[in-house]
Amino acid sequence: MEAILNLILRFGFISRKQFRALLEEPLTSHQQLMDTLKERQWISPRDLQELEPLLESLEAISEGPPESRDPRMQEIHATAARVARSDSNVLILGESGVGKSRLARWIHTHSLRNKGPFVVVSCGSIPEALLESELFGVEKGAYTGASKTREGRFQKAGGGTLFLDEIGELPLNLQVKLLRAIQEKKVEPLGSGREVYVNVRLIAATNRDLEEDVREKRFREDLYFRLNVVPLLLPPLRERKQDIPLLFDFFMKEFEKKYGRIFIPEDPSLPEKLVNYPWPGNIRELENCLERLCVLSDDGNLKLKDLPPSVKQSLEEGKTKAPPGTGPEVRPGASNAYSESIYRSNGASSPPEADLTDAEFVRKNLRGAIEARRGLPTIAQAEEYLIRRALENTGGSVSKTAELLDVHRNTIRNKIQQYGIDRKSLENG
Repeated sequence: MEAILNLILRFGFISRKQFRALLEEPLTSHQQLMDTLKERQWISPRDLQELEPLLESLEAISEGPPESRDPRMQEIHATAARVARSDSNVLILGESGVGKSRLARWIHTHSLRNKGPFVVVSCGSIPEALLESELFGVEKGAYTGASKTREGRFQKAGGGTLFLDEIGELPLNLQVKLLRAIQEKKVEPLGSGREVYVNVRLIAATNRDLEEDVREKRFREDLYFRLNVVPLLLPPLRERKQDIPLLFDFFMKEFEKKYGRIFIPEDPSLPEKLVNYPWPGNIRELENCLERLCVLSDDGNLKLKDLPPSVKQSLEEGKTKAPPGTGPEVRPGASNAYSESIYRSNGASSPPEADLTDAEFVRKNLRGAIEARRGLPTIAQAEEYLIRRALENTGGSVSKTAELLDVHRNTIRNKIQQYGIDRKSLENG
């Protein structure tokens, strides 16, 4: 909700004082936000009409798994959708960073328990001495320092979902207690002689090979079979590189929502270039890389020079090793998942053809780039972006830029001065 409040603050719907006040409110939905603004008379009817469709468009951005072209991922998403409506245990497997926690949250959101809490326990990050009390709770005086009775995560997740991340790191002695909690739906808080009934749906995830751990006696076989009712194995990103342009588009929409700005790659072939990197950190590494580009961008343009050193070096080495003439020829605005979505939203069935004139090409590219974005820019941001891109295309020519954008050349001169654009750096020769 804080990201939404930041966005409507940026767009001028609320003041900074109102922003701080709303942060203190327990708002969990866009409708609650709208109702609060109406009740306090903090928004005019006219602004209300503009804000409602903006919040609806933000609501349309799913927090679930991104679209995939990989048949394995499509099957996983279909299975997750079917199992979400049941109460069966789910075991999500895959390397670190492949999106296990995101999928677990999506399953909860689309389950019959979605009104209940989604409680996460990272089994690998909590010290073993504290993990039992975190899971099952503790009675006052159970050990030195236990000054009050405290509920465990099982109880806190009552009526909802308990997500046990890194389940493979759970110590053997706690695996026995977890198995009993699953079988009996009861937990015994530390230091208590009574059992407490718990009503939770269990989702577990791990990057370990649990079958190997079972063979090596590091993980209980009976617990493994209890958890492994519906297994979902997420493949690493390097095995489904065709999804990278789709993920690029997905995360760009999320960051536009988060930062209240639009982001356009300075090099339209950037999504295709990222396909050539192996992504050992999987989707999490890609997400962090793209957020880095957004954070370091002053004007909304995503620059190759801002890529993490490891990614940039890998791409440069790949370019050096590629045989002459084998790389794809990419002109500005060439087809990729990000730009294709731009053209489709503009009513076109495909990106501009190669035989379009420069003027037609840039007009289509710039027009579609703005109309497709979910997080709308300010007029000034959109105007500056259009002028910069047009100047780049015309080599810094004011007259050609004015002709391209159908305005008087004096207007372009004034805007160059207003936005501090260095036209000399764009001039040919």
